[in-house]
Amino acid sequence: MTDQVEIERARLSWLLAEQAALRRVATLAARGVPAEELFAVVSEEVGQLLAVDIAGLTRYEPEGDLAVVAIWSHNGKQVAARGRWKLGDENVSTIVAQTKRSARIDRFGEVPVPGRPGVAFRDWGMRSVVGTPVIVEGELWGVMVVASSEEQPLPADTEVRLAGFTELVATAIANAESRTALARLAAEQAALRRVATLVARGAPPNEVFAIVTEEVGELLALDADVMIMGRYHPDGTLALVSIWGWPADYPPPGDRWTLGGNNVATHVSQTGRPARSDRVAEDSGPMGVAARELGYRSTVGTPIVVDGDLWGVMVAGSTQEQPLPAGTEARLAAFTELVAVAIANAESHAELIASRARIIAAADEARRRIERDLHDGAQQRLVSLGLQVRAAQAVTPRTGELDRELSSIADDIDSVQDELRVIARGIHPAILAHGGLGPVLQTAARRSAIPVELTMPAEIGLAERYEVAAYYVVSETLTNAAKHAQATVIHVEVEAVDGSLRICVRDDGVGGADPAVGSGLVGLKDRVETLGGTFTLQSPSGAGTTVLVKLPLRD
Repeated sequence: MTDQVEIERARLSWLLAEQAALRRVATLAARGVPAEELFAVVSEEVGQLLAVDIAGLTRYEPEGDLAVVAIWSHNGKQVAARGRWKLGDENVSTIVAQTKRSARIDRFGEVPVPGRPGVAFRDWGMRSVVGTPVIVEGELWGVMVVASSEEQPLPADTEVRLAGFTELVATAIANAESRTALARLAAEQAALRRVATLVARGAPPNEVFAIVTEEVGELLALDADVMIMGRYHPDGTLALVSIWGWPADYPPPGDRWTLGGNNVATHVSQTGRPARSDRVAEDSGPMGVAARELGYRSTVGTPIVVDGDLWGVMVAGSTQEQPLPAGTEARLAAFTELVAVAIANAESHAELIASRARIIAAADEARRRIERDLHDGAQQRLVSLGLQVRAAQAVTPRTGELDRELSSIADDIDSVQDELRVIARGIHPAILAHGGLGPVLQTAARRSAIPVELTMPAEIGLAERYEVAAYYVVSETLTNAAKHAQATVIHVEVEAVDGSLRICVRDDGVGGADPAVGSGLVGLKDRVETLGGTFTLQSPSGAGTTVLVKLPLRD
């Protein structure tokens, strides 16, 4: 009877100790402590509770390895078991991996057990080993192992006792992975939002390339060491357009790499699909050799497709032992799609600018031709007619009425000629070809119906189309002011500032100018922006109008 009471007391004491240990582990799991800390505590609690010599937690890796994530030994005895082990042969970790069930091997000292883990436990003097699977959301994650050097095998209920701890570990892992996934998703969405905002603003492609490469690099920094964006060219090369994380002590790859061999960039160029290499040591070709020299073990490449055509590739590289995560291709794809949009937008914008430039150039050439035709044709004809009338007047008998008629006709011809000269000058200022921008703006200022105060340097070297644009900016704004501003003075300032031609035209009129009502300002804005300049209009009601234009001094 006394023995039975002692047994019950011991059993109750053990149950209390087990519950206390489980409670401590559950508290840590609920607090969301780092996984490494939780794994270490669980190993220690299990080792002390079961009075074993060794207790540890290992994780199965995709390539068939076994990674030791925590290990505890009795009395602090050091056990050289960190790092990765290869699965295989007959040992508890391999059996659990194959069956997803608990496994045990007893009598290590009597029966040879092949395989590195089995040999290691035997070398440490262990006689009995038990492993219990850690199942996370239905998938085998790892195994908890305990080992004893005692002659008698570990108790028959060891597997059941371990199960309570592995369930807590599985819950903690699932919660941690959920938190990690949520944080990763939030960070990814924030990065995508920043890039999308940049693309929507119409940022230049080179700026988008740099930002995207940096954003993706920072996002995958725990897994990837380098991020490269490259553009494919018809000559079989890949041009480097942006890079993040390139080692400072290694020379950059240069402007272009030659494709070929076995590497992800070449595979993407050949297939137009994502590619990965988890054995970079076996890669070949110039890019494969560079990756090996840099110590990369895993690379992933995702295509950049613009309007259905393969434009380039984004490549992530890792020097870590474990390969880049399985979802890396999909995460890269979300960013390469935004890059493709930015490229398509930039190309459309460039095509629009080029089209507008061709239209403006054609219109300017048409104006020049009309001005030349008027000067060489109609104006010369009018001069001839005027001379003929004056000649006829000289030989005609001096009768009052006829003389007055001929004089009136000659005066009308002169008047028409003057009007035609003004019209021709408005169509295209021929004086630009001879005197440059200064004289033509001075002429426009003198002819303005409102007094003009013109300030400009003596000489500014400009290409012809920029001079024409500057002339039309001043001429059109002077015309608008005369028609609508009710101003008393117009200030025109022309100066070269920071590599740009700055033109400021302001009046003291009634303001309220609106390009939408057909004032000609829209055409000016198009002309200026087509040449790479900027056009700004400020016209508050009752406070005058200011037009500010900046044109590049060089093409």
